[in-house]
Amino acid sequence: MKIMNFDEINDLAKNLAKKLENGGCVGLIGDLGAGKTTFTKKICKYFGVTENVKSPTFTYVIEYESGRKKISHFDVYRISDSEEIYEIGFEDFIGDEESVVIVEWADKILSEMPQDTIFIEINHNSENTRKISVYKFENGEKIDCLEKLQK
Repeated sequence: MKIMNFDEINDLAKNLAKKLENGGCVGLIGDLGAGKTTFTKKICKYFGVTENVKSPTFTYVIEYESGRKKISHFDVYRISDSEEIYEIGFEDFIGDEESVVIVEWADKILSEMPQDTIFIEINHNSENTRKISVYKFENGEKIDCLEKLQK
């Protein structure tokens, strides 16, 4: 975990977006109002999305197709059982090399997230900083990826 200011977080989002040029999945985890949707907006901006990026809390998913990559933005805050994700067609969105899938509140469906998901945990620290963790799971083990994305 690292404490980062908003400029550093924006750089992190841009660096992550570069790694998603061939598609992939991002799981965002964190406190309410910590910046998950703002992080998503930065990734969308990198890919040239022109639509208004907002949290899909009540629709579960919003697709953005105006940029260089199709981006499917999920918010699973209201899901009470991870199996519910399949009722909204989650499996139709994952695994497409041409698209990026971003899931806010990914910890609610951790067992259903694709194996190659990069998780970004964003938690409040102060008004101008957040505690950030970046990791993925390999063979059930949490692997820190923050340094790789800061280069």
